[in-house]
Amino acid sequence: MMKKTLFLALGLATALSNIALPGTALAQDRYRERPPVVVSPDLAAPWVMQLAGPNGRPVVYPRQAAQQRAIYQQRDQQPVVRRGIFDRSTVQPVAMRPQPIRSRIEPQFLPQTVAYDSKEKAGTIIIDTNNRFLYLVTGNGQARRYGVGVGKPGFEWAGEHRVTRKAEWPDWTPPSEMISREAAKGHYLPARMEGGPENPLGARAMYLGSTLYRIHGTNAPWSIGSAVSSGCIRMRNEDVTDLYERVNIGTKVVVM
Repeated sequence: MMKKTLFLALGLATALSNIALPGTALAQDRYRERPPVVVSPDLAAPWVMQLAGPNGRPVVYPRQAAQQRAIYQQRDQQPVVRRGIFDRSTVQPVAMRPQPIRSRIEPQFLPQTVAYDSKEKAGTIIIDTNNRFLYLVTGNGQARRYGVGVGKPGFEWAGEHRVTRKAEWPDWTPPSEMISREAAKGHYLPARMEGGPENPLGARAMYLGSTLYRIHGTNAPWSIGSAVSSGCIRMRNEDVTDLYERVNIGTKVVVM
C-alpha cells in the first residue's frame, strides 16, 4: 500500500511539471528573442553603438527620424542674427548680401587713339561726361581717348577752364562742405590726407582754374565709366600718369 501511494505521488509530480502555467509561458516567450532598441536619430552620441540590436546596428523608428530631420532643417533655415555694440538690428547672412563689385575696367574705357573731329586745336582736353570719355585732341581728325569717372547726380557741371597746377601723388584736403555732407551719412573724413596709394586722388592731379575740381587718379579703378564723384574727373592711375606727361600748365579743358 505504501509503495502504491509513493508511485502515485511521483506520477502526479511528473505530470504537474509538464504543465506550464500561463504567466510562466509568457515570461519564457518574452525573453526568447532580444527586443529592438529605440534610440535617438542623433548617431553622433557616443553611447548609441552600445545599444545595438541583434544585427549590431541601432534601431530607429523611421517616423521619429523624419520628424527630427524636419526640425533640424527648419532650424537651419532660420536667418542668422548678428548683433554688435552699435548695431542691434537683424542682419542677413553674408552669403545673401549682393556684392556688385567690378574687378576689371570695360574695354572701351582703355586708352586708345580714335577718329575725332573738333574745332579745338591740338593739345586741348575735352571731357564728354555723358559718355564718360576724356579726349586729348592730337590734330588731323584724331584724339587720344581715355575712360573717366564723372560727377554723380547733383554734382554734374560743364564749362571751360585751364590747368593751373599739376601735382604728383597729391595730398587731399576735403572741402568743409564735403566733410559735413559725409558726416551726416556717418562717414567721417580726415581734415587732410597725405599723398600715396591709399589717397583718393591717386597718382596725379591736374587742377582746373580756381575751382575745387581736378582731373586726378583713383584707388578705385573699377569706378571708371560711372557717375560716382563729387564733380572731379577721375582716371585710372596709369592713365592719369600718361595724360599728365602729355599736357602742360595752361592747357585748355572743356567739360560738356
